[in-house]
Amino acid sequence: MVQLVGILNITPDSFSDGNQFLEANKAVAQAKKLFHDGAAFIDLGAESTRPGASPLTSEQEWERLEPVLKQLLVLSTGKLSVDTYHPETAERALALGDVIVNDVTGMNNPDMVATVVRHHARCIVSQLPATDPQAAHQGELLTNIGEVRDDLLRKAELLETQGLKRQQIILDPGIGFGKTPELNRALLKFAEEVPDYQVMIGYSRKRFLGEQRMELEPNLEAGRIAIKAGAAFLRVHDVAGHQALLK
Repeated sequence: MVQLVGILNITPDSFSDGNQFLEANKAVAQAKKLFHDGAAFIDLGAESTRPGASPLTSEQEWERLEPVLKQLLVLSTGKLSVDTYHPETAERALALGDVIVNDVTGMNNPDMVATVVRHHARCIVSQLPATDPQAAHQGELLTNIGEVRDDLLRKAELLETQGLKRQQIILDPGIGFGKTPELNRALLKFAEEVPDYQVMIGYSRKRFLGEQRMELEPNLEAGRIAIKAGAAFLRVHDVAGHQALLK
């Protein structure tokens, strides 16, 4: 059955909820709400990946993330993912407890691969046609779903060859990162391309959904498509609103 992944941005500049949960106490309260609303796990992000956002160093990222992660691991170990492409941040997070590493750059950094393998950690591998999110937003846009599929399968094979089990790997086609609007919509059905893997689809409030993207219904429409195609996880802002899809 499909599970909901609640988005929690500990940032001042995310496009949807920037500056709402930057303070640790507000972030923890929001995490509790997301769990209450039905999130299977929560994805914590300390760096905005929207177009034009300022990149953080791993030290800056950890300064935001650590106080929230420490509190939440006491409440919900095993139900948290850390959205980072810094191996240093992943190392620190994994040293604290059982977390999933969500790398939006798709493990492009060999040090991230080494970190995940060393800890035998669960991971989310996204497809990014660049070295970092901002470069993906500025570069040539992908149009072919086959390129996304082949790239992710190569990354999954690398991780399995180095010792991770297939069930520890979740593939994310990276909707909204370096892809045309047409490809973004086609990627809602990405689970059909990789039937042997768990797939997470992250469409929530993104531009390809249209002018009403901040409203619930366009997001539910995208969720219905993803579920029908076999997605295992939907990464969303509005967990409570998506409960209707699970019923």
